[in-house]
Amino acid sequence: MDTFTAISDPNRRHIVELLAEQGSLTATDICGYFTISPQAISQHLKVLREANVVTVEKKAQQRIYRLNEQSIFEVEEWAKRYRQLWSQRFDKLDGLLQARIEQRKSEPRTPTNERIEE
Repeated sequence: MDTFTAISDPNRRHIVELLAEQGSLTATDICGYFTISPQAISQHLKVLREANVVTVEKKAQQRIYRLNEQSIFEVEEWAKRYRQLWSQRFDKLDGLLQARIEQRKSEPRTPTNERIEE
């Protein structure tokens, strides 16, 4: 499963958010933030682990989860590409609108101060 599929579930995204805010959490700590069963959280953590979204470190009886920075970087780079694309499109639209405003300002006006429509 790829990163995007793994984080498509709201519960898994919430786990990612918790780990981003907290740095690391045990499975028990993560369960404390949810009203769903520990088994369901375990399944969500398994999906995130298999997609390499999180890493797990075993310490005695505890499993400590952390975000895998590389997978988050992958998501960030994907979003960055589309943010740049849309930014370029909006800049182009701004230029077209500004040219249209300037054109309208230079058009002759009627005696009632209304612009003449073409």
